[in-house]
Amino acid sequence: MAVNTIDIAERLADAHGMSKTQAKTVVEDVLKSIAEAAAKGEEISLNGFGKFKVQNKPAREGRNPSTGATIKIAASKKVFFQPAKALKDAVNG
Repeated sequence: MAVNTIDIAERLADAHGMSKTQAKTVVEDVLKSIAEAAAKGEEISLNGFGKFKVQNKPAREGRNPSTGATIKIAASKKVFFQPAKALKDAVNG
């Protein structure tokens, strides 16, 4: 089962005695802040949870799987997540 934004907002609302609408706004604002920082190339560090890092991927050559023709793949940025030890320990029991 996947957990989504609404599930997280409901848990937050129950834990802190706020409305689900208020909690959803808080969750969306946190995610928006993370996305904005990543778009600027900043590292986002959440103690006990992990880090989001942006890495540059250089341009490279690839192959079109249908035709086998060589194609150029443009440079891009990729977001990586590095879990904290506390999260790894929680997942591994």
